[in-house]
Amino acid sequence: MTLQNIISQLGEGMLKTILLFVSTLVIALPLGLIVSFGRMSKWAPFGGNFKPIRLLTQLYISIMRGTPLMLQIMVVYFGPYYLFGIKISTSYQIYAAIIAFAINYAAYFAEIYRGGIESIPVGQYEAAKILGFSKSQTFFRIILPQVMKRILPSITNEVITLVKDTSLAFVIAYAEMFTMAKRIAAKETSMIPFVAAGIFYYIFNLIVALVMNRIEKKMSYYR
Repeated sequence: MTLQNIISQLGEGMLKTILLFVSTLVIALPLGLIVSFGRMSKWAPFGGNFKPIRLLTQLYISIMRGTPLMLQIMVVYFGPYYLFGIKISTSYQIYAAIIAFAINYAAYFAEIYRGGIESIPVGQYEAAKILGFSKSQTFFRIILPQVMKRILPSITNEVITLVKDTSLAFVIAYAEMFTMAKRIAAKETSMIPFVAAGIFYYIFNLIVALVMNRIEKKMSYYR
């Protein structure tokens, strides 16, 4: 089999990898911000140090970061059947993969957001209040732009890791790039499909790194 034929067969896997990557970011980035708010919540309905929202988000983050992503994918995919007896179809593979990746990466993004938000001096909140800004205006117009600039390198690292982690979807037979490469390699008894897949992942990551670097330069205060 020629390299051209291998690449054409890997095309479907490429598209599914990109779909999983984009869908995860679209869900995980805003979800991570919401989780970070819960992580910093000071709501204590019974007084004292008992803050239920903070405790729940801490538990969520601990579980997501403390267990393998591969295990989480399997739980999301097979869980409905073993827990509720719901029949699983192959069409659920993409949804299970997106859900698992999104809730996993949201936990990492939440801690990155939290670190960025807590690094902003309290004086900026006080100055905005004096100027008549509401809490939402203060956050979205003053705080969040500074936070995004500070956390962009960390977000970039996670996004690059996500590109490579998409290969873990093979555990539920989701036919992304790595799964397709394995199938073709087994059929043709050749390493060429793995080399082609590796080149794809490298180029994909290179594009992501260049785009994120471009964004980082645009957000620089010292241009």
